Amino acid sequence: MPSKRPVVFSEKEFYLDEFRGRTLLFAVHHDGPAERLRPLGEIVRDLLLNDTRVLILLGGGAARARAALKVLERSLAAEPVTSQPAESSSCALPFRLSPADDSETPVLALPAEDCDTEAIREEVLIRIWSILRSTPLFVGICDWSSPDRLAAFAQRIGVCLRVHKLVIVDPQGGVIDAGGGATLSFMDEAVTEHLLQAGEAEWAGLGERRSMLEAIRQGLIGGINSVNLCSLEGLARELFTYEGSGTLFTLEDYCRVERLALDDFHQVEKLLERGQREGYLKARTADEIGRILVSGYGATIGRHHLAGICSLQAERYAHLRAGEIVGLYTITRFKGEGVGVKLVDRIKAEGLRLGLAYLFACTTQERVGHFFERQGFVRVSQADVPAEKWVSYDDARRKRIAVYRRDL
Repeated sequence: MPSKRPVVFSEKEFYLDEFRGRTLLFAVHHDGPAERLRPLGEIVRDLLLNDTRVLILLGGGAARARAALKVLERSLAAEPVTSQPAESSSCALPFRLSPADDSETPVLALPAEDCDTEAIREEVLIRIWSILRSTPLFVGICDWSSPDRLAAFAQRIGVCLRVHKLVIVDPQGGVIDAGGGATLSFMDEAVTEHLLQAGEAEWAGLGERRSMLEAIRQGLIGGINSVNLCSLEGLARELFTYEGSGTLFTLEDYCRVERLALDDFHQVEKLLERGQREGYLKARTADEIGRILVSGYGATIGRHHLAGICSLQAERYAHLRAGEIVGLYTITRFKGEGVGVKLVDRIKAEGLRLGLAYLFACTTQERVGHFFERQGFVRVSQADVPAEKWVSYDDARRKRIAVYRRDL
């Protein structure tokens, strides 16, 4: 039997896995040169080849310029950007984005009156579906829209159709923290609701974005799983990298830590592979990775965003009532959100439940060592943890490793 081709992992594949078989709605307000929409077209092409359904609502000057559709059309017809497109893709490329009066086209001109009504007319939804029945791409032209009006209209469409994700492409990008001047990577509905209280958005320097925040919150309450707010220039980084470029909004509490489920294993293996490449995690055999999976915990942002992982391994140290924290890794975007702390806190609680005497962790990274010290661990000698830990351990790595221990 021929050997199985190894899976090449990148951040992009990680997110494409999440989007496969789902629907993404883009609300894109753009007044600049049409050519700047090319990255949007390339992203849409990758999603379509990934068996992701895509809806685009195009507003601003781009909606009034035929050149914008031509740029998208050329991008869709270009060579694939995805390194490994899904073999099962049913997307027929290239697309022909014809004028709105062509009944065979995925482009639909949307009248201004549809924006200002609280309820989306059934005729609009039926027309969208009539297009999507034969193609996974829909483009709606909204040449009447400001960024806020487009976002409000998009969230109502998204709620009616229960899309997986709404992506609002706004010239101002994500939400800026008034204190530090940095883009906030994450906001849950409770934080958004607080900002929308009288005077709060203004106090935080977000008064001019109140309508945008309200539209996002209503979308989440209405059933959209998550909303991304970013600039056109940062769109690919926002959708396909751990770092992100804008702000991710979700409805639920910002982070939950639970035991890994079988359906998580594939994604977790990819994260472990990345951590190994970066040098944060040691290289492991398939069996060692399997032990992490079956004894692991995942931190999830919102409903679908895996933000970090770790494992508590205690079986091999049962005679000493010890437990080892293994494979602790958090995604770049959420490093400032306390994900690592929540994972370790869950491990501490589990250790107490199991009646363990102490926990320990090993790392070659000074920054990770400082993190464990902040969680109440102290650096100890390698002799202060079970001798089983060092059986068949790599000598070169052992010389560089630091050990941290916390009594329970």
